[in-house]
Amino acid sequence: MALSENLRGSLWMTAAMAGFAVEDMSLKAAAESLPLGEVLALFGLLGLAAFAVMTRRQGSPVWTRGYLGRTLLIRSGFEAMGRLFYALAFVLTPLTVASAILQAAPLVVVAGAALFLGERVGWRRWSAVAVGFAGVLLILRPGVAGWDALSLLAVAGMVGFAGRDIATRAAPPALTNMQLGVAGFAILALVGAGLALVEGHPAFPGPAAAALIAAAGAAGVAAYFALTVAMRTGDVGAVTPFRYTRLIFAMILGMAVFGERPDLLTWAGSLLVVGSGTFALLRARRPAPLDIRASGSI
Repeated sequence: MALSENLRGSLWMTAAMAGFAVEDMSLKAAAESLPLGEVLALFGLLGLAAFAVMTRRQGSPVWTRGYLGRTLLIRSGFEAMGRLFYALAFVLTPLTVASAILQAAPLVVVAGAALFLGERVGWRRWSAVAVGFAGVLLILRPGVAGWDALSLLAVAGMVGFAGRDIATRAAPPALTNMQLGVAGFAILALVGAGLALVEGHPAFPGPAAAALIAAAGAAGVAAYFALTVAMRTGDVGAVTPFRYTRLIFAMILGMAVFGERPDLLTWAGSLLVVGSGTFALLRARRPAPLDIRASGSI
């Protein structure tokens, strides 16, 4: 029996989120034996090479002056912020916590699109944004015993990715998905190289670390491809909420690979973030271009 378009799109989205979770897990594991900057630089170069090949296969140029436009430069700045701080977050804090906070990015996009792009957001979606932010506070629990200030790294990463996605809405339509992927991974390679210079003490990757970085690259590229297919299959409102399955995969991997055990407040905050985000997405009256043109992992 043929699958419905919405079901096919949902399966592709779920596969994409599984890929991104594997990417995060692999990079976190690789950073246990290599400096984080080196891990990010190598991962960025792998992704850059893959998207450059795909761009050429599409018949588009790998380099275009469109990368130097004001909107793309702003987008690249947010991309660098998101990549750096989220990587620091999932290396220095539990993967489950960093991933849970990251799920609030679509809510920040809703608020940012209303404030900076003039998009109409009704009171129900504003309420969902407020509930989602309350969920983030539950996960962070500032001022409560057990609060880890390093969790703010995930908040900074989430804001960076949200800013990137808002800027993507205004990106020139002439730039293809693959070219945006080239730009995103080029920024990641540069961010990693800069961090590596600050860290110093470069190390030659051993077989295990090299395999983990290669696995992250393969998972990230495959996930991006699946994300693009997902957002072009079925209704956006039916498919997009499945992006929150990333948190499920991240929690499974965090517990299985790193022995993490999320506490009750983390579970409760995660449910609020996912529930409010799903509601906000379902309330959207029209599909958002950023979901199709996102630059890979967030």
